[in-house]
Amino acid sequence: MFQVVRRWRSQARWCGMASLGIALWSSPLSMAQPPAQPPKVLTYAFNVAETGFDPAQISDLYSRIIAANIFEAPLTYDYLARPARLKPQTAAAMPEISSDFKTFTFRIRPGIYFADDPAFKGRKRELTAHDYVYSIKRVFDPRWKSPNIYGLENAKLLGMNELRAQVIKEKQAFPYDTEVEGLRALDRYTFRIRLAEPSPRFHFMLADPSIMGAVAREVVEAYGDNIMEHPVGTGPFRLAQWRRSSRMVLERNPNFREEYYQADPAPDDRLGQNILARQKGKRLPMIDRVEISIIAESQPRWLAFLNGEIDLTGVPLEFADVAVPNGQLAANLAKRGVQMDRQLASDITLFYFQMEHPVVGGYSADKVALRRAIALAVNAEEEIRLVRRHQGIVAHSPIPPLTFGYDPDFRSEMGEFSRAKARALLDMYGYVDKNGDGWRDLPDGSPLVLEYATGSDLLARQFNELWKKNMDAVQLRTRFLVAQWPEQLKMSRAGKLMMWGLGFSATGPDGDDFLAMGYGPNKGSGNHARFDLPAFNKLYEQQQVMPDSPERLAVMTEAKKLMIAYMPYKVLTHRVATDLTQPWVVGYRRHPFIRDFWRYVDIDLERKARP
Repeated sequence: MFQVVRRWRSQARWCGMASLGIALWSSPLSMAQPPAQPPKVLTYAFNVAETGFDPAQISDLYSRIIAANIFEAPLTYDYLARPARLKPQTAAAMPEISSDFKTFTFRIRPGIYFADDPAFKGRKRELTAHDYVYSIKRVFDPRWKSPNIYGLENAKLLGMNELRAQVIKEKQAFPYDTEVEGLRALDRYTFRIRLAEPSPRFHFMLADPSIMGAVAREVVEAYGDNIMEHPVGTGPFRLAQWRRSSRMVLERNPNFREEYYQADPAPDDRLGQNILARQKGKRLPMIDRVEISIIAESQPRWLAFLNGEIDLTGVPLEFADVAVPNGQLAANLAKRGVQMDRQLASDITLFYFQMEHPVVGGYSADKVALRRAIALAVNAEEEIRLVRRHQGIVAHSPIPPLTFGYDPDFRSEMGEFSRAKARALLDMYGYVDKNGDGWRDLPDGSPLVLEYATGSDLLARQFNELWKKNMDAVQLRTRFLVAQWPEQLKMSRAGKLMMWGLGFSATGPDGDDFLAMGYGPNKGSGNHARFDLPAFNKLYEQQQVMPDSPERLAVMTEAKKLMIAYMPYKVLTHRVATDLTQPWVVGYRRHPFIRDFWRYVDIDLERKARP
């Protein structure tokens, strides 16, 4: 079924008096004035709808992309440096970190201002250290049900977990003005975080603006429960228009400080050096507006790019063979000047088993066998070949490329496909066809039906067809539960889905976040499978406090082996990210962890005006 694509390219409309038959006299000076330059507009599309823009409440990738361009964290990454390297953003310098990795002191640059908003009652509002203290406290406030709480809880900021527990127990409003040892503003521009245990990589968390972006207290108090609709940050853009699940427009923030393009690519990084030569010294952001539309189906999204209505797109899987055959840009696109950026992404795709579900959950041998059998029956290589069109590699662990803990040579049952082993496990533990209807039953004779949550778009249907083929081959019956992403996310956090397939992208160069998917105390937030194994929890906590070293790597390896053995998650692939940009887009390069990349790209209006 085809979907009509709405054209959203911004066009300047000029109405000259001469066109009305009226002759006007102009002085030589006025005739010599150049025409005003039209705005630089970047057009973009999401294939999944956003949920909102409050850093404390969001967790989906698409909302985070928007939020990251509006809010700012103290730290960020050098846009061109590879491997990824942290640098200050709103911080005046890198944080001061104590030798025991328990104290982190951040100093904020003076003269950074929030975008104007009625909540500020007409005054220009400067960013201060108190804003970061307040914003981090919001994640602990039960009112906001933050999906990001697990990271901060695990970090054990002195007094913050206890304060949250007290608020929950007494059902009181969160006391934002209460001084807490673990999170304090020392003066107008300095704040300090103190931890109960060492955390050598804690400051990585302060580089994600979609979680740690500064929010002004006046704005939150002004909009209350509607804060998801009113993002006000210090970043380069502000939200100008929003039609939920349809269209978002971001415009340049007039209050954004004077900041210029700087980066430090390696001397032998040819692409990075070329981008730097063209962009260095330009004031950020270089574009005036970003227009984002939601186009769920791949075909109209791809046609929109071919028609020049989208400036930047990831290649839809259905069109990878024609856009980038054998990983090379198609000749017809290259002739048009289309540019390609292609690299192995720091992410995973997976499906999970809800470990508290009576059918697929549990830690007994028969339940582990069922999950392992289902995982072995899934042909990840066929998925990569037929549905992903070679845009991925088979994953053998939950830790993705470009992060500490990833080993490209590690092999395990996680990446294995064997229907013979799957059938043998099912037979051995009594999952056989007891009533002769052709489908396997539970050991007690009751029906065995897998319920798999999924989307409704064409690509989801292709994945579902392959899933059904795999399960049919081992006589496992599946029922698909079709719903929209926001609804599935809510159900998943509440533990109401048996199985769900989704993807996770790294936010920093460390594999901790992916092991955190199996950490028991993270149930209901980052741990969608609700896996809770004491032996794994102990290993997770052990590696958290260790500096990067061969010893830490060994502990992480043992932890991921336990995840593989108990199989709460079947990790399928690490995706290959292939992005295409129109000839007039300047300076784009995918960064594995930066989401606020719009500030770093430019639009060549002269090139865009050519036929």
